[in-house]
Amino acid sequence: MITGFDHVVVAVRDIEGGVSAYETLLGEKAAPVLIAADVATAIITTGNIAVELMAPAGPGAARLQAALDDGGEGLKSLVFAVGDLESARVRCERVGLAPEAIVSGAGYRSFRASTERTHGVRLFFLQRDEPRATSDHRGLDHIVIRTPDGERAAALYGARLGLDMRLDRDVMGRRLMFFRCGDGVVEIIQDDTLPDGRDKLWGLSWRVADADGERERLARAGLSVSDVRVGMKRRTRVFTVRDKTCGVPALMIEPSSKRD
Repeated sequence: MITGFDHVVVAVRDIEGGVSAYETLLGEKAAPVLIAADVATAIITTGNIAVELMAPAGPGAARLQAALDDGGEGLKSLVFAVGDLESARVRCERVGLAPEAIVSGAGYRSFRASTERTHGVRLFFLQRDEPRATSDHRGLDHIVIRTPDGERAAALYGARLGLDMRLDRDVMGRRLMFFRCGDGVVEIIQDDTLPDGRDKLWGLSWRVADADGERERLARAGLSVSDVRVGMKRRTRVFTVRDKTCGVPALMIEPSSKRD
């Protein structure tokens, strides 16, 4: 059903500030800002996912404003790419995700699953008429979702959505699960401190060719970055970006293949 990631939505209060932040973070230029229905949007394309920045631009953006009021700037939606939208919707109906009707846009069709049935995470499913343009500069390694209920999350992303579980283990007292999604990963972290029982889209981990060089680039641009350290996955090297990510925790990871 799911072939990979299509894009994530990052809600920001100021579109120009959001564009500047993500152009710096990813080293990619955004498409021109568009304004429709009082919502300003800009898209930055990477190797396997796009980042759609959205900001209110008038009184008609009540839904987006409500999302910003619910937790501030940050990740608000995850959009999966599918090869057969009708079949994906039928599956979502059968596994109890109460999908909305299919809607059409410019070059795509999509539907949304019930946010109540996905435990607070806004999940969309999208099929494009033509493959999405990509960049060869970098891609997403994994998206992080926090959950207060690991079994519930395992049932949703594994059994119901059909993603392939590659790892399930405890690390420092927390359950971590990794589900393959195209050439990326959905990482689930059990977090008993979440206050309202809902799952939460949380962070993004980006692949970089050279962790040391990338850290230096971002530090020169004025971002606060950690030292490069050994990653959890064998032979990876990572560093954390501590600010100017519009509320989205960001990890940069140099894949192990560079050093194998």
